Amino acid sequence: MRFNIRYSPAAPCLESALNQSLGVPFKLLLPAFFSVAIVVVLPLLFSLYTSFTAYRLIDPDSIWNLVGLRNYLRAFANGDFWAAFGRTVLFLTIALNLELLLGLGIALLLNQVVKGQRALRTIMMFPMMFSPVLVGFQFKFMLNDSTGVVNHLLQTVFGLKSTIPFLVDAQSALASLVAAEVWNSTPVFAVILLAGLMALPKDPIEASKVDGCTPWQTFRYVTLPYLMPFIYIAMTIRSLDVGRAYDIVRIMTNGGPGGRTELLWTMVGRIAYDDSRMGYANAIGYVSVLVSVLFTLYFFRKLNAARKHMGPA
Repeated sequence: MRFNIRYSPAAPCLESALNQSLGVPFKLLLPAFFSVAIVVVLPLLFSLYTSFTAYRLIDPDSIWNLVGLRNYLRAFANGDFWAAFGRTVLFLTIALNLELLLGLGIALLLNQVVKGQRALRTIMMFPMMFSPVLVGFQFKFMLNDSTGVVNHLLQTVFGLKSTIPFLVDAQSALASLVAAEVWNSTPVFAVILLAGLMALPKDPIEASKVDGCTPWQTFRYVTLPYLMPFIYIAMTIRSLDVGRAYDIVRIMTNGGPGGRTELLWTMVGRIAYDDSRMGYANAIGYVSVLVSVLFTLYFFRKLNAARKHMGPA
């Protein structure tokens, strides 16, 4: 019996194997690409297109009515838009700084705990497990001027004669929104900063103690510079969330009283679904996205500067 064995050249075999190795992963990723295209890319392109049209929900044919940059120019000329923009920046600035201070304090305290730290970390994370809608309802009922528990405590414990309309007065309403947002999201800062403290090298701290530094000097010149990258990471994450705040504002005040607590995204929701002007709302939405991108780029620049200040890893 004779066997005829023919050997193929090496190059075609390698080329076939290479094509197969490159083709299989791409085919495996096709469903993911397809899903992202349907869920993310197409809605973004559609909303971007409609921002240049006079599209109204009650008039489907208006989607083909191109108006160019009229929606954007209209937004920039609208005083309500700039008022909502200013409130959004103010809301974001106050909320982020309060969350940073409280989260840093909680992280420093938890880092000193020896026993029961895991249990305390779990308890600390409870607020961030609640949905913003639920947090909005909780604070709305707690701050109610007639049946709220806060006014009840102020009257029974502190002897206050009249109730405080937390959600009716413009200034206290915005402060109430900030309080709800801070309560809900401070654990994000605390968790990230606690991770930074746990990863902090012990040698620089011990060296500062040997040199006679006070606890404040050790924190100011050793601990805080090391934590700055973690702080900017937390700032970046939270700025994206706070910049698109909608749920808590919608539930607690719905932009009132008289639009005094209306932020950019609540304004977008009102114009899009209450007034049915979807094209105009999408234009304002893309301006809001641009603001969030600018904040993110700013914090990334600060993050890179902090990492360079720390030196090579």
